Amino acid sequence: MDKYILALDQGTTSSRAILFDHSGKIRGTAQQEFRQIFPRPGWVEHDANEIWQSQLAVLQQVLRENHVSASDIAAIGITNQRETTVLWDRASGEPVAHAIVWQDRRTADFCERLQAEGRTGVFQHKTGLIIDSYFSGTKLRWLLDNVPGARLRAERGELAFGTVDAWLIYKLSGRHVTDVSNASRTLLFNIRTQQWDEQLLELLDIPRSLLPDVAPSSGIVAHTRADILGRSLPIAGIAGDQQAATFGQACHRPGMAKNTYGTGCFMLMNTGSEVISSHNNLLTTIGWTMGERLPGKTDYMLEGSVFMAGATVQWLRDGLGIINSSAEVEALATSVPDTGGVMFVPAFTGLGAPYWDAHARGTVVGVTRGTTKAHIARAALESIAYQTVDVLEAMQRDSLIELTELRVDGGAARNDLLMQFQANILGVPVVRPVVTETTALGAAYLAGLAVGFWSSQQEIAAQWQMERRFEARMSAEERQQRLAVWRRAVERARGWSE
Repeated sequence: MDKYILALDQGTTSSRAILFDHSGKIRGTAQQEFRQIFPRPGWVEHDANEIWQSQLAVLQQVLRENHVSASDIAAIGITNQRETTVLWDRASGEPVAHAIVWQDRRTADFCERLQAEGRTGVFQHKTGLIIDSYFSGTKLRWLLDNVPGARLRAERGELAFGTVDAWLIYKLSGRHVTDVSNASRTLLFNIRTQQWDEQLLELLDIPRSLLPDVAPSSGIVAHTRADILGRSLPIAGIAGDQQAATFGQACHRPGMAKNTYGTGCFMLMNTGSEVISSHNNLLTTIGWTMGERLPGKTDYMLEGSVFMAGATVQWLRDGLGIINSSAEVEALATSVPDTGGVMFVPAFTGLGAPYWDAHARGTVVGVTRGTTKAHIARAALESIAYQTVDVLEAMQRDSLIELTELRVDGGAARNDLLMQFQANILGVPVVRPVVTETTALGAAYLAGLAVGFWSSQQEIAAQWQMERRFEARMSAEERQQRLAVWRRAVERARGWSE
């Protein structure tokens, strides 16, 4: 019998490949960072070929280092940084420009123009999203309008658009396909009909010929070229990183929620088969659709997106140079009992949910002569938790569900200081699983279900195990005082960039 599922986890700052066995345990991992390109303030780009080369390298590395052959792999699952926009030549498979990353704000003015024209309602009803430069649609339009000859070539059917999952599948197999979870993040996809929407394509001036086919999240969509691994393997699971993490956390029932602490911070709550439109500036998105082997059921999500979480710690490392590695931040922050009155709002690329302020900018307030780098580090960690509270409160108002616990994952979820402060400032327990690589695990589960490696979602849910539970240890009075100071700081950061 096949021994493993291979998950490709293509993130914002690195590409990873992880081998999972039948018990859901990690049996091998490989990771490689790639360049972040910042051509102008507020612009963020990737070289799509570097993404592909790094993903291919770790895929081959994890098999080689763990003495695993392609014949031991039942299927491949892919999860990816969402919204990042790739445009490539169908014939050569070469990108026509750098990929525009989800954090990029270059289309903010165009989004404001659409809002001023009264288009907010139609986009929110059909896509569950707000009009914001975060999503792929306006990025794609920018490429068509600013890459010489791109629009003409697109209209002739020579170019292909995709989010990173579609780009990797194209390079692995030659097929142009995405899944419902990634399609639902483009501003072009109707989450109610689960089709590309002609009205939205017209509003954004996007030729239909650019778009990939849309498949379920769990189901065989393509097979890899035999020359890549020596034999062809089925690609059987696809999900955007946050939906994959929600699936990997076994949040399969309505009302269950998880928060992923990655480059950004993303909280998703399962709302089942119901599309709940947000009245509190959250997003409604497709979590996953199960394929033919299981009932073709779609689970919808409410989502709140925080743009800067782990990226804030990276800035302490790369921008300020006050730590040498991200792992050092906990020890530095723990060396002081509190922030000394410092409040850090990491709005480097604007503020996400529930503010959606593209013109907010990073702000540090409350600095005195006594402020040290340790206070800044502690304030940076606490800012991640504060932003999460803003999202959760909006989510509870929309869903009318009181959260009883928050399941957490991602790199920063291993930071005990942050997790304890998160529980304190939320007022609900924070629960960390044994496997915190739940993004890759979710992609593996979706792929494994499609090929019968696992039999059911119930079998998967039974494998979820708690590693540690952080109970809230802060009085309600102190919590409200701290949140009031946080919101004062947020107001200082808002609307800074004209």
